[in-house]
Amino acid sequence: MGFIAFLKTQFIVHLLIGFVFVVSGLIINLIQLCTLVLWPINKQFYRRVNCRLAYSLWSQLVMLLEWWSGTECTLFSDEATVNTFGKEHVIIILNHNFEIDFLCGWTMTERFGVLGSSKVLAKRELLYVPLIGWTWYFLEIVFCKRKWEEDRDTVIEGLKRLADYPEYMWFLLYCEGTRFTETKHRISMEVAESKGLPKLKYHLLPRTKGFTTAVQCLRGTVSAVYDVTLNFRGNKNPSLLGILYGKKYEADMCVRRFPLEDIPQDEKEAANWLHKLYQEKDALQEMYNQEGIFPGQQFKPPRRPWTLLNFLFWATFLLSPLFTFGFGVFASGSPLLILAFLGLVGAASFGVRRLIGVTEIEKGSSYGNQEFKKKE
Repeated sequence: MGFIAFLKTQFIVHLLIGFVFVVSGLIINLIQLCTLVLWPINKQFYRRVNCRLAYSLWSQLVMLLEWWSGTECTLFSDEATVNTFGKEHVIIILNHNFEIDFLCGWTMTERFGVLGSSKVLAKRELLYVPLIGWTWYFLEIVFCKRKWEEDRDTVIEGLKRLADYPEYMWFLLYCEGTRFTETKHRISMEVAESKGLPKLKYHLLPRTKGFTTAVQCLRGTVSAVYDVTLNFRGNKNPSLLGILYGKKYEADMCVRRFPLEDIPQDEKEAANWLHKLYQEKDALQEMYNQEGIFPGQQFKPPRRPWTLLNFLFWATFLLSPLFTFGFGVFASGSPLLILAFLGLVGAASFGVRRLIGVTEIEKGSSYGNQEFKKKE
């Protein structure tokens, strides 16, 4: 094991990375709070500023994937589709099977220059998660409780507010509503059977309300829907902790572009279109499992240096005073100060671990587990 590989496995290094992310995130959130005064003066300037502030935070996670773990991301698509990346407003449909599927998506948005302006339809619980939810609030992310009767007006209002967004945005939809587990899949397929819908092998039944509403509200702004099917070579199931330990993965993403005018305007027909899309996604997963490859040309967009440079800036800015302070504490010889400092380190470790826990499948939402019982 080389020295760099050894460093990647050390808890103290992980703690320092977490410290930089958390403290820089809190500083960024404070700056975002101050930018609220810009909204009534120049809304579009406020949005551009917050896109860059969000980039400064999210790109630190992308740095871990690209530069720290060295994970490779390969696109399977066609040249015409790849040439549109970063040049239009789009809706992204991504399968929700992995702990770091969002991070692979962010890597692609970064490489095509739209990481800061990327959007998502997110569960409302995330609004109260420090850094993640707080940053998203200033980015006008659309939050929902996943109860359509309560969400309808909020979601429609949030989507319509994005119609004049000044920078190209990729709006992510996890149409399955929650991460794939065997329990959720079994229940979801019982629902499919009860509704007379074709069963899926690798996906949950898509929930159509969010998709049809997004298409309806963003029609005229969004140019296309990108369907993205993600898988990892070697049947790997990567985690954010694995990335933090420097484990390298190989991600394959099949991307298909559907012009928005090809999607029916009628809500029922659009819902049927989405169900058909998920049947195609299931076939793509079956092909990948059998052949180890997706159809289409292979593209490897080059990683950019900005994520690494951004992290090095924050690390230099924040770790220098931390080391000076820590040295002063231990040099003082005061047991009280030393215990207080160690307590602070422990609290920071706990906080970082809780943030990582947000991404873990086994600690994820139970949403969907009772779906069939409710139908009954």
